[in-house]
Amino acid sequence: MCRAPVTLVALATLCVALVPAWARAGDDSLWSFGGHTKYQYLHTRIPGDSVLHGNGADRLQDHNLDLRLKVSARRGRWGLDTHLQFIAMHSDTLAGSGSALSPLFAAMGVINDERRWFDLTHVFNNNGGNASLLRLDRASLAYTGNKTVLRFGRQAVSWGNGLLFTPMDIFNPFDPTAVDKEYKSGDDMLYGQYLQDNGNDLQAVVVVRRDLTSGDLERDASSIAVKYHGFRGGLEYDLLLSEHYSERVLGLGLSTDLAGAVWRGDLVWNDAQKGSEFSVVAGASYSGVLAGHNWSGFLEYFYNGFGQADGAYSPAELADNPDLLNRVARGELYNLGRHYLGASVTLELTPLLTLTPNVFANLEDPSALIQVVLSWDVRENFLLTGALNVPLGPNGSEYGGIALDQQGAYLSYGASLFAQLAWYY
Repeated sequence: MCRAPVTLVALATLCVALVPAWARAGDDSLWSFGGHTKYQYLHTRIPGDSVLHGNGADRLQDHNLDLRLKVSARRGRWGLDTHLQFIAMHSDTLAGSGSALSPLFAAMGVINDERRWFDLTHVFNNNGGNASLLRLDRASLAYTGNKTVLRFGRQAVSWGNGLLFTPMDIFNPFDPTAVDKEYKSGDDMLYGQYLQDNGNDLQAVVVVRRDLTSGDLERDASSIAVKYHGFRGGLEYDLLLSEHYSERVLGLGLSTDLAGAVWRGDLVWNDAQKGSEFSVVAGASYSGVLAGHNWSGFLEYFYNGFGQADGAYSPAELADNPDLLNRVARGELYNLGRHYLGASVTLELTPLLTLTPNVFANLEDPSALIQVVLSWDVRENFLLTGALNVPLGPNGSEYGGIALDQQGAYLSYGASLFAQLAWYY
């Protein structure tokens, strides 16, 4: 496989050495250092009728250590940002995915740069459920003018108005059920922004990727997108035009304040393999004070145009929907059905302790995932987060357990407990 002649160790050494030296070179230079260390633990119960139970365990235990070192420099109009990331894991879930029981496992695995322009990830080991790697998740050079911003390198962009479901965010969106959404994975891209005098702005992105089979840079595997963000009275709007993996994408986003709430939504059209598909997200958010405690919440509806219309999620039925499977495999989509309702409320119990119950409901199965998140600032720079996830629904539903065959084999998970301790520096 042909890869770009950039090695991780050489680039990381250059970035770490260059940033402090560059910062000392002039009086108008600034540099900063920071990062975090996170330890995550996930305990998942496996129902007796799940195919995963046949592997000899009634539970899965996953351990993950994530160290992120951030170094940045600013000198005049130029800036350099680098994030060096070390990940080590021991995962029963990862070990169990190797049998490819379902097309959904295509999105699982150790993060790599097989699709990306530059290979900035070094995997030390990947044996069953054990893996460790070192990677540059951010490495970009930026120029900031009076009205323009240009950035080249590994970076991340987030577009769209959805808070849980994000059909307009086509570059590495978060799983709606993810507890930790602090950093999304970076891509190798050229990013530009032009700011108009009236506050409107135009953004453009070119993401260069490789074909998984040949390893060559291919236009059909890359993306080019332009988004215009504007204001008209009390209304904000977004207009998106993109060619993404050789498919055209058009988007319209709106948000406004009405009756004390913020109303927002996105309409996205895709020229997919099987024809035109529309996806919609719409919702409202509100905040207030309840019994002396601050709270905020939102309700969101999502129509997934690529989802299975009849709630049929078996491997054979999913195989007939390549548009859905391709997006699941690329980590762009996490929902198999068509109609969803999401709800979230965050209650500030104390200034250092928040409680957030979330609901993710498939309206057609019907099935749902109930999630309760507790976040506690233990002390300065230390954050402890816990989450309880409870799937609800009958066998054969998305959250209740996907049917793999006609003999009663299901891919299902029971309740899970997530815990994360994060130290910031």
